[in-house]
Amino acid sequence: MGSTTNTTTTTPSDLLPYWQVNVPPALRTPTCPEFLLHLSPKDLSIISTPDSAYEIDSWPAVRERVASNRLDLFQRVPSQLRRYLERTWRLKQEHGSGMAYILGHRLHWDAADLVSRRDAKPFTEKEDDVKILRNHWPYGIDERIVHLVVWTKFALAEDPATGDLTDEARGEVDGFVRRVFAGRVADDQVIWFKNWASLKSVKSVEHFHVMVYDPDPELIKEITNNDVPLCEREDF
Repeated sequence: MGSTTNTTTTTPSDLLPYWQVNVPPALRTPTCPEFLLHLSPKDLSIISTPDSAYEIDSWPAVRERVASNRLDLFQRVPSQLRRYLERTWRLKQEHGSGMAYILGHRLHWDAADLVSRRDAKPFTEKEDDVKILRNHWPYGIDERIVHLVVWTKFALAEDPATGDLTDEARGEVDGFVRRVFAGRVADDQVIWFKNWASLKSVKSVEHFHVMVYDPDPELIKEITNNDVPLCEREDF
């Protein structure tokens, strides 16, 4: 009787159902998980892409994208997007909505306070009108880039015709960012942007993004009050 040899075969990612891509064979499910149903065309394309085929954005590429206002081109690494979609789906089941989780567990703000402070003068009245946190699920960018989210109780004025910030609001945000990092990070190592309405994952609480290239870790701990993003936590 001839001997037999156990072999393990792998299926090319382009032959796998999209929900099995970037998943170890032992963890693949025959049916699509609920959190991956009804994806947008963009998310479906990303989820279907092997991590090995994803190209990380460099700092110059990030700066160019923000300068050209092509914010729609930012993406998460495919496996990270999968984790993000699973986590946000679970949070909605547990807390009722993404906003409830953000307010109660990330910002520790009261919804009524948001209403009362919405028309406050930006960045001038109360220190606790603003909170800087790490982005739980940053885009697929150079690991030396720290991705922050600045949450505000007050609204930032937008041009109703374009949906973009007014010149005055842009100046207010720019002034705030400069004050936070002045003398601690070079001007060409900090950029900020505010997502268009169609790109926002959280629409009910005002916020904008700041990216900092290779900052002192102690500075980031200081301004975020030692916040740790979910993607770096061992208990997730």
